[in-house]
Amino acid sequence: MPHLAEGIARFQREVFPAKAGLFARLATAHRPGTLFIGCSDARVVPELITQTDPGELFVIRTAGNLVPAHTPDGDGVAAGVEYAVTVLGVRDVIVCGHSACGAMTALAERRDLRGAPAVAAWLRHADASLARTAAGRAGDVAALVRENVAVQLANLATHPSVARALAEGDVRLHGWVFDIADGTVEELPGVVPHAA
Repeated sequence: MPHLAEGIARFQREVFPAKAGLFARLATAHRPGTLFIGCSDARVVPELITQTDPGELFVIRTAGNLVPAHTPDGDGVAAGVEYAVTVLGVRDVIVCGHSACGAMTALAERRDLRGAPAVAAWLRHADASLARTAAGRAGDVAALVRENVAVQLANLATHPSVARALAEGDVRLHGWVFDIADGTVEELPGVVPHAA
């Protein structure tokens, strides 16, 4: 914890004064242009990867960058998506997977998650990803990461706010994979669901 307190002190001393005007504007306005849905993994930091300032990204982070398909019962992910699209009017939505993802590794390697029942239940939102990857590529974490981005984009498109925005041409969906080892970000072609 001491390093966190030191970081706060350094932020207040060095970073905040240089961006005081930005923070003054952000204190009264919140208009991010992009919703970034990424993994909770501590190695994947959306603002660092994209080199964006505070206020530019609306970020949702979940284990495995999972987006449950729409159901009548709301949850935190659905509420965040709806708020970003309907209230904030984001124009772009990114689902970003990454190399060496612990969630995808656990699924690909069929790890025993009986000791982590909440994790096991959450990872059920990747069942379609696993099924689509299993044919011919069992155990291939990189293939599962890529397939999972496509499946989560399809799940995202089931949310009424997203479906409406897609139909009206008000939002664009993007699938990315971040490689931790080399810092590259690949936009996946042909995985973005379009309006019906």
